[in-house]
Parts: sequence; C-alpha cells; structure tokens
Amino acid sequence: MLAVSISMTKKSSSSSCVQALYELCKKTFTPSGLPPPTSQAIQKLSSLLDTIGPGDVGLKEDNVEDDRGHGFFGFSQFNRVARWAQPITFVDIYECDSFTMCMFCLPTSSVIPLHDHPGMTVLSKMLYGSLHVKAYDWVEPACIRKFGGFPGTHSIAYGSERTSGTVLRLAKLVVDKVLTAPCDTSALYPKYGGNLHCFTAVSSCAVLDILAPPYLEAAGRKCTYYHDYPYSSIKGNASVNLDGKEEEFAWLKEIDTPEDLYMRPGIYTGPAVQV
Repeated sequence: MLAVSISMTKKSSSSSCVQALYELCKKTFTPSGLPPPTSQAIQKLSSLLDTIGPGDVGLKEDNVEDDRGHGFFGFSQFNRVARWAQPITFVDIYECDSFTMCMFCLPTSSVIPLHDHPGMTVLSKMLYGSLHVKAYDWVEPACIRKFGGFPGTHSIAYGSERTSGTVLRLAKLVVDKVLTAPCDTSALYPKYGGNLHCFTAVSSCAVLDILAPPYLEAAGRKCTYYHDYPYSSIKGNASVNLDGKEEEFAWLKEIDTPEDLYMRPGIYTGPAVQV
C-alpha cells in the first residue's frame, strides 16, 4: 500500500507541474506575440521550468541511452542501426495559437542545424544529458553581403534587398557552450538572446521547449535554416565596422531544409494537460 501511495503522489506532482506550466503559459503569451512578455513573466516561467525533470513529462530516468544511441525511444535488437542514423524524436505535449509545449530527444552526436525563431520567444529546459549550443543574433541594421557568384565578386549593402546570386547576412555569436543537466532554463527573444541557434548532442539528451507563438508560415513565422561562414572567410574590398572581435561574427546563408535532418514524432506519455 505504501508503494502505491508513493507512486500516486509522484504522478500527482508531475501532473501539477505540467498543468501549472500550461496555466502560466496561457496567462503569459498571446497568438500575435504582442505585447511581448515582461521580464518578470519570463523569470516566473523559467523558475517553474527549473523544477521539471524527465519523470514529470513521461521520460523514465532509468532508461537513458546506451552505447547505440537509442535513448528513451529504443529499438529492438532486430532493427538497430548506427548511432549517427538515429532520428531526433519530437514530442508534442500541447499546442495552441499562443504557444507550443514540446520536447526534443537527441541521440548522441545528432544535430539540429542552425535555424531561426522569427518573432518568437523560446524557453528551453535541459531534462537530461549534455548539449552544445551555438547561437547568433542578427547584426542591426542588417548588413548584407551580395555575391554575383559564390565565392565570386561581391559588395556590401545595408537593408534586406535581395539580388540574384548568393546573399549573406551578418550575425554576431552570443552563445557557444555546452549545457549539462541540471542547469538553469535558457531563453531567447525575437531580436536577441540567440534567436538563431543550432544544437549538437554531446551525449543522449532531451530538451523541453516553450515556443511562443508557435511557428506559423501564414503569420511570417517560418523556420529557416542557415549555414554559417566565419567572418574572415569571406574576403572583399569593402569593410564592416564590427562592434566586437572579428571571431565573434559570421556570415549566414539561407539554405534549404537539410536532407540529413532525421526527425520523427514521438508519443507523449506524461500527464495530460487539462484545458
């Protein structure tokens, strides 16, 4: 009877964490992202996210990835494949017009390529494992380098005008570090805090994300992928006045969704959100 009581208490606690997160997101975010959430509201959400662990969202802590890189969503011995071919698992917890609650479970060495979050606020909570994060913000006003060919002749322009050929835009590196759970929740904003970022799994890991508002192409919130080039690798006659060291800057080129981005949906097994 004691074991049953403990189990029920833990389930109730997990349910209250997820439900509390939903309720607080509902109070904080709007479908348009306006007005933007206050720093106090973001801090309150971050403090709540800091209390959430793998078990609270249905991930079993005793089933962490083994050497094959299969993670919480393991494969049978009959269909095991190489670690680098393992998919990243996306788990949808809840989504509405104002925000998305979701998880990304990454096997060792997997990568979510450099991408943006236009007009969005994103909070990320490491649930387990280690993850390398590299993040940029756009340099404002926009500094565009236009190439007739790549890497051929080019010029520098300010603004967002596009011409034929390759277009690169200047960005500044704001995060380049490894996050290891447990650690504080991180946040990025529409124009700062690392709105463009990429993830590389140092070990099997999982991240709980709040995206507000969600991606919606019709509202201008399309996920775009980029390739980054070191500032010094793009030579030219024109110079840019940099606010910082040269190695802190990179030229970003928009690319198609990478063909080797291997992502699949997972089934959420944690406490259901009561709407």
